[in-house]
Amino acid sequence: MALEAAGVSAVEEAVYRLLITTGPLKAADVAGRVGLEVVEARSVLSDLAAKGMASHTDGVPRQYRATPPDVALTPRLKRNSDALDRARVEVTSLLETYRDTARRQDAGQLIEVITGGEALRQHLRQMQASARDEMLWFCKAQYVAMPSGSNDAEFDALGRGVTYRVLYEKAFFDDEGAVDNVVEGVRAGEIARSVPHLPLRLAVADRAIAICPLVPGGPQGSPDEPTAALVRDSNLLAALIALFERYWEDAVPLDVDDSGAVAGTDGVGAPDPLSSIDRRLLSLLVAGVADKAIASQMGLSRRTVQRHIQHMMELAGATTRMQLAWQAARRGWL
Repeated sequence: MALEAAGVSAVEEAVYRLLITTGPLKAADVAGRVGLEVVEARSVLSDLAAKGMASHTDGVPRQYRATPPDVALTPRLKRNSDALDRARVEVTSLLETYRDTARRQDAGQLIEVITGGEALRQHLRQMQASARDEMLWFCKAQYVAMPSGSNDAEFDALGRGVTYRVLYEKAFFDDEGAVDNVVEGVRAGEIARSVPHLPLRLAVADRAIAICPLVPGGPQGSPDEPTAALVRDSNLLAALIALFERYWEDAVPLDVDDSGAVAGTDGVGAPDPLSSIDRRLLSLLVAGVADKAIASQMGLSRRTVQRHIQHMMELAGATTRMQLAWQAARRGWL
């Protein structure tokens, strides 16, 4: 039944093929060739005509002629394809609703406990293999289940266009071969930053699922088997993602030069970018002092004050003075 996808039954397909190969036929002729009763053949021919796959003469007895396949079947296939696409979208929506309901009714749908190094490695590989858009990572020193340099799934995902944002803590680079492995990842497209310390290990795929080890374990931890939580869409997952973004904001980008040297592995940013004049001016600005008064107190022209403020806004990535004040507080400039 090659034409089933077009909504054509087996007997309709047989009759339609007969009309194509022989030309116009009467119901009695069709019945004899296909092995049907004349009444059945007449009914099938009438159905084909209703579907636009055949036409008939006005005379009696009627003769039926096949409609060209591109005219008869292509529009039907397109309609069926469109209906299938709409059904697929609806099924996806229903599945999400089902999962959301299941998660709300069963905590086991939200958090799954994974025990053992091999199970943890398998889940990490599966997460990366199914990732479509983005992977987020906290990489601490002393691996639990996946030694540095053994995550081949990352390079496969990078090759598919998945974005990797990876945060390394300073001590990570003390592990043997760690720097070379990070260089290889960055050159493959990984976006890497460093901080002095990370609070936990973490991997998040497409902001939809995360793995977070719960207790120490593995070759470089305690002798016990590692235990991790697989966290699905929930407030807990949102909190883990927010934690990542908070650390990412303060992290130092890792810079790999042509020789393979890496800068920024200590997780400490560049020296203080503000001069003593900037700091005094900033404190007055945050206190709500107007530009004219700041200029008077500091013995500067108003234009010079505004130039200093603009410079600090550029350093902080701020577009307003309110944003500058917030960034200044967050960066410890005050």
